[in-house]
Amino acid sequence: MGYECELVEQQARPTLAVRTRTAVDRLPQVLGPAWGQVMACAGKAGAVPSDAPYVAYHNMDMQDLDLEIGCTFARPLAGEGDVHAGAIPAGKAVQCIHFGPYDQVGAAYEALEAWIAEHGLQHAGPAYEFYLNDPQEVPPDQLRTRVVLPVR
Repeated sequence: MGYECELVEQQARPTLAVRTRTAVDRLPQVLGPAWGQVMACAGKAGAVPSDAPYVAYHNMDMQDLDLEIGCTFARPLAGEGDVHAGAIPAGKAVQCIHFGPYDQVGAAYEALEAWIAEHGLQHAGPAYEFYLNDPQEVPPDQLRTRVVLPVR
């Protein structure tokens, strides 16, 4: 699959998120409940997400992933319990859209890494995956994931 990588200037976006650690094979059991906590907290404030749900990968250790599981909002919100208020920072990033199963998203990272190297840039923060549609509503080959790597 060919990827269309592009350099973008991200605006800062307020978030609510749960920070946790897990192995990659436990992601399906971890993500849903965390997003549920985020949505419950946002619901108490009468807020709805401003973009697709995301996961920020603060490392790539597949046996001990350091994850931020959340949603962005139009305005800052207060966290509660395991749900913490934060922000996706403003800045330059390289992004592309992966079409297909989540277990094949590595190809998008490879394309982004090549693009970053080709343009003399460096990573500047965690990798973000925004899940643009719902795996409970579309088959795996129709999933769309926006992969975003902050750069400098």
